[in-house]
Amino acid sequence: MTHFTMSLNAQDIARIAHLARLELQPDESERLLAQINGFFEIVEKMRAVDTAGVEPLTHPVAAVQDVALRLREDVASEPDRREENQRSAPAVERGLFLVPKVIE
Repeated sequence: MTHFTMSLNAQDIARIAHLARLELQPDESERLLAQINGFFEIVEKMRAVDTAGVEPLTHPVAAVQDVALRLREDVASEPDRREENQRSAPAVERGLFLVPKVIE
């Protein structure tokens, strides 16, 4: 497995802020840079752990005790009220709400 260290610099933060249409003050940029790079450090520490042969858990507690998952059947449990709910809609077609186009 190849390990690489990822970290951002001040120019990266400025570019991300520009793309997100954020106006950051210098102290905010420095704080965000430290927080994001701190996050990357945590990810690198997690990636460094050898997990070969470790089976995935169905639940975090399953590592120390048996956990019975309480799953239910995938069945509709509510009555179909589509027509009733769509009566007040300005426009409906084939059971779907029609809305104005928002993406050009």
